[in-house]
Amino acid sequence: MGLRELKKQQTRELLADTAMGLFAERGFDRVTVVEVARAAGVSPNTVFNYFPTKEDLFFDRQDEVVAHLAEVVRRRPADSSAVDAVRADLLAGIADGEPTVGLDPRMAAFWRIIADSPALRARLLELGERSEAALAAVLAAESGAGPADPLPLVVAGALAGAHRAVLGEIRRAMVAGEPAEAVRERAGAAVDRAFDLLASGLAGYPSGR
Repeated sequence: MGLRELKKQQTRELLADTAMGLFAERGFDRVTVVEVARAAGVSPNTVFNYFPTKEDLFFDRQDEVVAHLAEVVRRRPADSSAVDAVRADLLAGIADGEPTVGLDPRMAAFWRIIADSPALRARLLELGERSEAALAAVLAAESGAGPADPLPLVVAGALAGAHRAVLGEIRRAMVAGEPAEAVRERAGAAVDRAFDLLASGLAGYPSGR
């Protein structure tokens, strides 16, 4: 990474970290971009150059999150199905404490901020829809589905929906203050049961690899 790229990355991280501190202290809807810029020692235009909207400041890893399931399926072993890949990735994230899974007790504050903001809840739904669309595109390409074939969208909805529901239950439990180990055990069991059901019908899909 060159010096220019490094400085841009550092500025981006400074802005996101500064904003999150203010959001945690006062709530997302009570903080303005001007206040974030002032706290970070930059101009509001600089903030908007890196983050077009205030929601982008909060969800600063949104592109990575949107692409995640599609990349998991695209990079899976040749002898595994999409269901196998999503299940394995989710179980690994639960076991390893991957930050976006939300099992770290410190993440409870992050989810409370979302729960208190209609704008952030709406953006979270949008991110889920974009993630499903990216996954459906991979499934369509691998299965050879035509543009009028709805099956990749339906399968992507089933896989992404199960994934989203598990993460939603983890968030609910952590915000409620449940012990992380108990939540981890329950979520892992739910993944196995739910994906066993999905695999009974989707074990060979897509078959185009």
